[in-house]
Amino acid sequence: MSYVIKKVLVTVLRPLAALSNRLDSLHRLWANARLNSALSGAVHPSVVVLSTPELHGTRQITLGKNLYLYRDLYLETQESGCIKIGNDVVLSRGVHLVAFAKIVLEDGVMIGEYSSIRDANHRITTGRSVRHSGHLGKPVIICRNAWIGRGVTILGGVTIGEGAVIGANAVVTKNIPAGAVAVGIPAHVIKP
Repeated sequence: MSYVIKKVLVTVLRPLAALSNRLDSLHRLWANARLNSALSGAVHPSVVVLSTPELHGTRQITLGKNLYLYRDLYLETQESGCIKIGNDVVLSRGVHLVAFAKIVLEDGVMIGEYSSIRDANHRITTGRSVRHSGHLGKPVIICRNAWIGRGVTILGGVTIGEGAVIGANAVVTKNIPAGAVAVGIPAHVIKP
C-alpha cells in the first residue's frame, strides 16, 4: 500500500476512531456499574474498572478508593473467605485472588500482571478425590506499598511486609519482611 493511499484511509477512518475511543469510555462506565451491582453498591466512584472482573463464590469483597482494576481479573471467595482491598491499589491484567480464609491488600499495593494469590490448598484425604477433600485456608496479608511483580504466586499463610518487593515469577511460601526484596522459587530475600 502506498503512503498516499494509507494517508487517505487514515484521514477517512479518523472520525470512526474518535467514536470508538468515546465508546471505550462507555465500556469502562458499564464495567464499573456491573461491578458495583455485583458487589451491592460497594464500589466508590474513584475506582477505575477497565472491564468487569470475573466473580465467583460468596462475593465477600471490600474495595477501597482510587483503585485501578485492569482487564481479566478473577476474584473468588468461598466458605468464610473474604477479600479486602485498601485504597490506591493496582491490580494488573489477569490477576487471580482466591480466598477461603482472607486476603488483605493494604493501601498502595501494586500487583503485577498474571499474579495469583490463593490463601488455601486442597486437602488430601485417603479414599477421596482431591476435588472433594475440602480446603485448608490461611490468611494472606500484603502490607502497605508492597509491590508484587509479574507472574508471582503467593500461597496461604504468608505476610508480605510494608514496602517489600517480590520479583517477577517468584513463588512466595513464607513471610517476607518489610522493605525486603525477594525473588525465586521458593522466594528468598536478596536485599533485607
